Amino acid sequence: MKHKELQGRLRTRILELHYKANSGHIGCSLSCIDIMIGILKYKESGDTFILSKGHAASALYSILNEMGEISNEGMASFYQDATTLPAHPAPLKYPAIPFATGSLGHGLPIATGIAKANKLKASPGISYVLMSDGETNEGTTWEAGHFAIANKLDNVFVIIDKNGLQGFGNTANILGDTASAKVWETIGFDVMETDGHDIEAILESKRKLLEKKNGRPKMLIAKTVKGKGVAYMENKMEWHYLPMNQANYEEAVAKIKVDYNL
Repeated sequence: MKHKELQGRLRTRILELHYKANSGHIGCSLSCIDIMIGILKYKESGDTFILSKGHAASALYSILNEMGEISNEGMASFYQDATTLPAHPAPLKYPAIPFATGSLGHGLPIATGIAKANKLKASPGISYVLMSDGETNEGTTWEAGHFAIANKLDNVFVIIDKNGLQGFGNTANILGDTASAKVWETIGFDVMETDGHDIEAILESKRKLLEKKNGRPKMLIAKTVKGKGVAYMENKMEWHYLPMNQANYEEAVAKIKVDYNL
């Protein structure tokens, strides 16, 4: 696989950040890092990206560090006093992080506003937003979705990190599957589903969706595994919250180095 080494290396970077900070939100960052590689490494200069599920900030910081937009010195301050890299992204410090996120349901409204502005300016830029599947429970998400449909914003591109878990349980058991392709297609989105850990598949799905210049907003539902790459974290809700001890950290890094050929 073309991206396998990068996928493993960024996972070890995420783990290092959380271990040194003794912080949680590890599983949700591991579930979406491959999506971020597929979007951020290949977006055009006029495109924007909003991480709506801001609790996965360590994944965003890790890929931006890889791309040279956040320094190693900045990374070392993650979650520390006076850091520019807090637990949820803060705005105005880095061009690639234009808005504060983490209060769920705000990312799609922001992205649709950017897309509308791009239409008014006749700009070719695509407005990308990465959301969690639990975030589709939020009322503002649906209001923004209908705004995108009513305004024919085929330049807004939603990616849902569909790992099946949210803060208090399985998403399907809380408010039902509100991240269903059928639901979003019915209201007016062009929707595709893909493996959220296969970067080539993500890129191909993105290409196919963006070819459709038909006035319909785009959505890619990426099926993922919470805690992907760390066996004891995978599909475990508690790793939305728990920090790692030294044994946890060493086991996780060792596993990733073997599985990703590091």
